Amino acid sequence: MGPPVLLLCALLCCYSAPYSSALVMLGGPRLRDGSVCSGLLDQNLQKQLRKHKEEGVSHFRVDLPRELLSRDDREALSCVQTLLERVTRADLRAVMMVDLTGSGSDLWSGDREQSVRLRLDVLFAQLGGLAHTWVLLLHSSSGKELELYKEAHSMFTRHYPGAEHVVSLGLKSWDLSGVPELRSDVPMDFLSVKLQHDCDVESAFGAALSDIKRVSGHRPVLIYSIELKNCKDDQNVLENLLRVQVQSELDLVGFEVSSMLDVSLEDLSVSHRYSQIIQQKRTSGLQGALSSPPVSFTPGLRNLPASQVPSTAKVVWEKFSHWSEFQNRMYYYGTFPTDFLWGVTSSAYQIEGGWNAGGKGPSIWDTFTHTPGNGIPENGNGDVACDSYNKVDVDLGLIKTLGVKSYRFSLSWSRIFPNGMAASPNTNGVTYYNNLIDGLLGLGVTPVVTLYHWDLPQALQDIGGWENAAIIDHFNSYAEFCFKTFGDRVKFWITFNDPFTIAWKGYGSGEMPPNLKANPGVTPYKVGHNLIKAHAKAYHTYNTYRPAQKGLVSIALNADWYEPLDVNTPRELEAADRAMQFRLGWFAHPIFKNGDYPEAMKFHVGNKSDLQRLKESRLPTFTEEEKNFIRGTADVFCANHHTTRIAKYSTQRLNPPSFKYDWDMLEQELTDYPQTDVAGQRAVAWGLRRVLNWIKEEYGNPEVYVTDNGVGTERATSIDDSARVFFLKTYIDEALKAQSVDGVRLRGYLGAPLMDSFEWLKGYIMGSGLYQVDFTKADRPRTWKYSARYYIDIVKQNGFPAGEDELPLYGHFRDDMMWSTATASYQIEGAWRADGKGLSIWDTFAHTPLRVSNDDTGDVACDSYHKPDEDVRMLQNLGVGFYRFSISWSRVLPDGTTAHVNEPGLKYYEYLVDALLQAGIKPLITLFHWDLPQALQDVGGWENDTIVERFTQYADLMFSRLGHKVKHWITINEPYIFTNIGHGYGAAAPGISFRPGTLPYIVGHNLLKAHAEAWHLYNSTYRPSQKGIISITLNSDWAEPRNPHKQEDYDAANRYVEFQLGWFAHPIFVGDYSELMKTTIRNRSLAGGLPKSRLPEFTPEQIQRINGTHDFFGFNHYTTKLAFPLSYGNLQHYDADRGTGTVVDRAWLDSGSGWLKVTPFGFRRILKFIKENYGNPPIIVTENGVSQRQMDLNDTLRQHYYTEYINQALKAYLLDGVDIRGYTAWSLMDNLEWATGFAEQFGLYFVNRSDPKLTRTPKVSVQTFSTIIRCNGFPDPKSGHECLKPQPEATTATTATTATTATQTGTTITAAPHAVLNFLGLDLTAEDAKVGLNTTFALLVVMCAAALGAGIGVFVARRR
Repeated sequence: MGPPVLLLCALLCCYSAPYSSALVMLGGPRLRDGSVCSGLLDQNLQKQLRKHKEEGVSHFRVDLPRELLSRDDREALSCVQTLLERVTRADLRAVMMVDLTGSGSDLWSGDREQSVRLRLDVLFAQLGGLAHTWVLLLHSSSGKELELYKEAHSMFTRHYPGAEHVVSLGLKSWDLSGVPELRSDVPMDFLSVKLQHDCDVESAFGAALSDIKRVSGHRPVLIYSIELKNCKDDQNVLENLLRVQVQSELDLVGFEVSSMLDVSLEDLSVSHRYSQIIQQKRTSGLQGALSSPPVSFTPGLRNLPASQVPSTAKVVWEKFSHWSEFQNRMYYYGTFPTDFLWGVTSSAYQIEGGWNAGGKGPSIWDTFTHTPGNGIPENGNGDVACDSYNKVDVDLGLIKTLGVKSYRFSLSWSRIFPNGMAASPNTNGVTYYNNLIDGLLGLGVTPVVTLYHWDLPQALQDIGGWENAAIIDHFNSYAEFCFKTFGDRVKFWITFNDPFTIAWKGYGSGEMPPNLKANPGVTPYKVGHNLIKAHAKAYHTYNTYRPAQKGLVSIALNADWYEPLDVNTPRELEAADRAMQFRLGWFAHPIFKNGDYPEAMKFHVGNKSDLQRLKESRLPTFTEEEKNFIRGTADVFCANHHTTRIAKYSTQRLNPPSFKYDWDMLEQELTDYPQTDVAGQRAVAWGLRRVLNWIKEEYGNPEVYVTDNGVGTERATSIDDSARVFFLKTYIDEALKAQSVDGVRLRGYLGAPLMDSFEWLKGYIMGSGLYQVDFTKADRPRTWKYSARYYIDIVKQNGFPAGEDELPLYGHFRDDMMWSTATASYQIEGAWRADGKGLSIWDTFAHTPLRVSNDDTGDVACDSYHKPDEDVRMLQNLGVGFYRFSISWSRVLPDGTTAHVNEPGLKYYEYLVDALLQAGIKPLITLFHWDLPQALQDVGGWENDTIVERFTQYADLMFSRLGHKVKHWITINEPYIFTNIGHGYGAAAPGISFRPGTLPYIVGHNLLKAHAEAWHLYNSTYRPSQKGIISITLNSDWAEPRNPHKQEDYDAANRYVEFQLGWFAHPIFVGDYSELMKTTIRNRSLAGGLPKSRLPEFTPEQIQRINGTHDFFGFNHYTTKLAFPLSYGNLQHYDADRGTGTVVDRAWLDSGSGWLKVTPFGFRRILKFIKENYGNPPIIVTENGVSQRQMDLNDTLRQHYYTEYINQALKAYLLDGVDIRGYTAWSLMDNLEWATGFAEQFGLYFVNRSDPKLTRTPKVSVQTFSTIIRCNGFPDPKSGHECLKPQPEATTATTATTATTATQTGTTITAAPHAVLNFLGLDLTAEDAKVGLNTTFALLVVMCAAALGAGIGVFVARRR
């Protein structure tokens, strides 16, 4: 029997139904411009979609706007993405129609054809996660069109290898009589065709169907458009068509009937009737198909076949395991469906206390915690716990404050039935739960009730516990009592929480009560067997109450995720799949699939048993009757998820037999991820998305609830639980990706524990809750943590809607914006002893063992000393108008003094300046970028006051020799780094660390004086004739409070910036050190027993001389920190003076540098800080960039970084009034990144260090940055601006100059209407990275990527 048939109707915007069940497709106006988009995506659309979902419709047709195949139309793309997201939220699937036919032969011209290929590849990546079915329309089934289709099919399946995604070849011709049969080698899941039918010529219809059947080659067929003539009775027309179709034995997937129906969106019965006709046509024919539409649509669980080995869900690893960290961690902004169920969780033994109060009987946990030597820290137990048994109203108040819609809690079996038997319920216990349930309903909160959360009545354990099959009936009696007593108000039941832990840790490893471990190879399986049967029996018992109570029943399963050690090695992938089956499938497979254990379990346990010479498998078997009884006994899927581990194939020991050896794998931790307070549990957020996808693939896409997702933190964490905030922020966002992007039917998140409680084997030394509970006080006071406030915001916003920081801004910078890139002499020049160059402190430092990573040096570096022309050509290709580079002081003055001028060194810089000017590029020269002549360091370096005069003399030489051509000067680069890192930590040259409390301040003092003297020299002697500008470049991170609800953290963030940026900015732009620095360091110095401040003082004359020595604010910025107060006692050093600790948000993207996280929002904020604190000076951003550690020409992270950071600078300029005059990308090419050597690569160009010629190759970010330069910002994509079109590489000075001086005027600045940053939900292959990102600006790069040339192609191919 073929696949179920689809019915396609048309109205409004093309609705359809799924490839797997009946559908109604309603079509009309196409998505072509913003007005249509806004009209289609109105507030009524979601309601209309949901109506059709209720009818049984499951697909929605969307016609891709033609312009998206020919150009980068951001608004059209955003419109399609928004539409697809709404379709997904309505639990429908999209059918994407793509017209590949051109208006003429222009489509098949070389450039045009290649452009379409590139656009298709990118569109598949951008939209394929939202649209699983694609129809590619052609004029004919041969020639270039067919070749394009085949290539497109290949691209699509490369992105989406799983069976969930399907591609159809569609023919636009009405007449197929002359079309040959499609060859078997043409790949497709079904054929899509059009059909004409004249009701006056009935025979023609049969002939047309025969042509379709012939052309299809007996493939399934979708008739996507029908044209009717002379037809009156639409219903009879449809029935006649169906009869002819059945007679012709055409394998019909579905067909469109819009022309036959005068149907409105509200006419549910019509669309339902025709859906049923199609659905039933092969089996029961047409009779009885016209029944009434359902009152509501609730999908049931399907009867699924047994899992394969490995399972078909391996597509999850095949899709995701190849992803880069950038793809894994890119944050997704969006919201959950409006009916999403937010909640919190707890369990009886952990919070209730009252262990022997009101007639409660003992549980196995009472017995365990009262047994000496149980290993629980501090002899903790649940006797009182949170005392929730006596604090119902208090707990209700906590829940009300959070604003959640549900509360998951468990019933204490021994509180209701003290001995576990149903003979005599304990009325006090029943009253407690009645009060709690009634209180929740009074708040409008849904009770989600777990019947069993590990606390078995001790009386039942005394008769064997879960080993004894008699317990199945006892559990069923207990469950039935609960259904009968509470079911009128409880509509969501969970039978067992985490049966994996019950069976293995309770009866196998013996870690948990009842602590049995005598037979770990048999007992866990026996217990699991009884748990499954007990669950199934309770489920069927509820069915007797379901008609009246209308609730649902499920089971909460352990759904931790396993990544294969190597996804490309079959046995490693099988090991990961096997681990999932042993952990999750052990219980999920019988319930959600076929009533039996996974094949992987049966195979492995059976084989192990044979090898152990046992007569039968240690894994019990279900009878056929039991299988039928168990199968389908859950209404939704409840998943508990905490961590992700690596599964490594390993042949495990045979004896003694044990459940843990049956897996034949070893677990490994992902050590790059944060450790939680539970051993072996790392915070790996993307694992949640993957396990949700695995559940979707393995168990037929059931509705899913995340029912436990807490993280433990040590008790000392108190209420400043930023680690929990980061956990919630990242894990819930991964759940959002699964729901919004991947089509997982996620219905709720109840995973956050309500409050700290008795944490099982950890006792009270760890807390998991949103509320802190003080267990040292009898009244157990609760205090909300930072995480509680954060969770409240998530619930209120229903996810993570994009805010101002995330929304892109369209507009342009000032007309004379300075676009530049930068390098530094020691990092790129090499030639360390060539032509008379003297030693620098970096030569000495790099040649000192253990100073620079991998023993790298700048001896050769990028060899720019011998490649100035090549450097200039690279700059021309970028299209910059400026180039910032530094002078090597020791190359022009080998001993640091003017006693000997090294002319060959000077001539190198003179040549470079001339070459730049000839290419239309202006030099921006830094005099000192950390490479002090060693001869000057030998006499004290910057600690010696004479350095001020030496620096001034050096500056004088450079002004006199180069100043007539160079009009932009920087005296000193980043004095903060040179002083503190080089003279405090000793991690950079000159490597001094033994006086961290005084030397950095002395060095900084002299740097400021030297800068001022050089500025005054230029101002008085050279400016009148040379007419240039000069300033200093300062650097600073931005800092935000770690806890935004604490003033102390705001103060710490302010101190962080003041001590880093203000240290040097305040004397130059305001006058003298800031009062904060002076007061803080003075007070701490005196408190440490010193007679005066460690911070040197300026004389009034020096203050006046330094103040105002700037023509602009040179500023380097890379990242942001989260700050909090940190006391160092009386230690005397810079960090102690600042008194600030920092952390980073785990949601921030990593780079190749541990200190650099991708935080675009901080750039705008610190630019605004400079404006508000230093008199709104002209700002030239003299460095900004990001590192990566692996060679990757498709440097997706760098493209994203430049796009986002520069857009934030645009916001600062246009919205905040910051006077931004220039922007400089760091760096032109990969180079020696100081103490990290060549490991961290910041370059726009890759330098091949394995090639003696040190060849340079442009990365894709070259095109990203070039496009921004050419556009002078971010024009609205709707403008069709010339700068957005592909450009050839600049090869002449004229081209470079034109590109750099292009200006844009008169453009209205508006925020982008849709900021749907869906990038991370899409498969990003190497090719996708090449053509761009679906983020704020990346689409501007798409058409440019093809122009990178053969060099990039070689590397991309090699990388694949």
